[in-house]
Amino acid sequence: MIGRLAAGLRVGLAAADAAAAELGLSRRQVYVLLGRWRAGEGVVSDLLPRRSSGGRKLGRVPAAVETVMAEVIRSRYLDRQRRSVAAVYREVVRRCRSGGLPVPARSTLARRIEALDPAATATAREGADGARRLRPAGGEPPSIEGLLQQVQIDHTPVDLEVVDERHRLPIGRPYVTAAIDVASRCVVGLVITLEAPSALSAGLCLAHTVCDKRPWLERLGLQATWPMSGKPHEIHVDNAVGFRSEALRRGCAQHGITLTYRPKGMPHFGGIIERLIGTMMQMVHELPGTTFSNPAERGNYDSQATAVLTVTELNRWLALAVAAYHGQVHGTLGQTPAGRWAEGLAAGDRPATVTSETAFLVDFLPVIRRTLRRTGFTIDHVHYYSDALKPWIARRDGLEKFVLRRDPRDISRIWVLDPNGHTYLPVPYRTLSRPPISVWEQRAAIARLRQDGRAQVDENALFAMVEQMRQITETAAAKTRRAPPGGRASLGDPRPASSFAGAPAADLAAGRGVRGR
Repeated sequence: MIGRLAAGLRVGLAAADAAAAELGLSRRQVYVLLGRWRAGEGVVSDLLPRRSSGGRKLGRVPAAVETVMAEVIRSRYLDRQRRSVAAVYREVVRRCRSGGLPVPARSTLARRIEALDPAATATAREGADGARRLRPAGGEPPSIEGLLQQVQIDHTPVDLEVVDERHRLPIGRPYVTAAIDVASRCVVGLVITLEAPSALSAGLCLAHTVCDKRPWLERLGLQATWPMSGKPHEIHVDNAVGFRSEALRRGCAQHGITLTYRPKGMPHFGGIIERLIGTMMQMVHELPGTTFSNPAERGNYDSQATAVLTVTELNRWLALAVAAYHGQVHGTLGQTPAGRWAEGLAAGDRPATVTSETAFLVDFLPVIRRTLRRTGFTIDHVHYYSDALKPWIARRDGLEKFVLRRDPRDISRIWVLDPNGHTYLPVPYRTLSRPPISVWEQRAAIARLRQDGRAQVDENALFAMVEQMRQITETAAAKTRRAPPGGRASLGDPRPASSFAGAPAADLAAGRGVRGR
């Protein structure tokens, strides 16, 4: 067909279009083939695609040499020894000569190395930390659109000294555990504690996330609006010990929440929660008693002398700050987080909520396993008993160790999972007249008894020591209050039984009914 067209002096558009339709080509391709036919010898081979002879900057290196260079780059250049290009080239020369192959130019090898992926090269030669500088700080934008489809959680010390509720004296820096919904950028959970981050911190934050926040705001005496709540489908956390606990894993499994960990050595995978915490700390730096981010920034500022906020007051301040944040346009979303949340609800994306915060929190309390005896359970020299245990005591020889949950803030009661694994039973002290104490007071009392040479520690001695330590703290606090201005001192770390703020400790201590899932 091309030959017949080429025989004419002129090929019109109609003839070219007819040939293109017959051959399944475009009009332009038909004219290209005509040009090849006329420039050739009038044979079919003239129409074959032409192969380049290389040309400027195009590869003309034999395949065997390319294989040698690729192998040497893989084995000699992409390793932690970080050899230079010169050293790698010497190895290429040696292998090519020993194999009777032509030796490529050094610039050819250099171009092959420059064509490698920079991030993959840095990872191979320097490890994960070496590639971090080549990645964006926030990682890839998450492809998450549903409300609470993924929630990121993290802890950090608050850059602020707080004072105790009773004596208004500094007691140290608290910690904040925050949860943010990736899709809407709404803060869905917030907990302030005086204790170092732990599984309990994560559990308290999740309990704050899943429940209606109006009762909590009322307890704080606030009229702020914070409608974001519900059970997340997935929580995304780092690899800290507190997030690796059995309590958190069992609790998430019980409630159908997927627990996902960041890839090790890649903190930018949690960039959304990291940015939120950074913004919160910048705001905290405006409060009296701030410690700033580092000593150089703090200078001569006396954080303890200027501290005025209690943990409860800090909770109020942060709750108002979060409410204000929800009403500001977010740079990534192009709208307010509250607006994005409302859009999700209007579209039918309504997260499931939890009616009993106490029942939910029990599933995230630290796990203890004990054998049931005639007298009940014993945990760290403290005895627990309830008449409700009698049916299990009668058949205890055929039962395995029980799963117990204990709130470290108030150990006057434990929760015992029935042998069928469906319901938690609250079990109080065997001696009900004992006062509620925290696990930190208990441990400090046991350590003091050991220092005093007590070979055997019993429950009576333990509670007597706790009472003695509390009296010492009260006496020291009274003396400190009478100290002259400028002599203000810290109470140290009294570790009160309710040192975690924003959680239903009163409900737990009161033993309100905790049903199974």
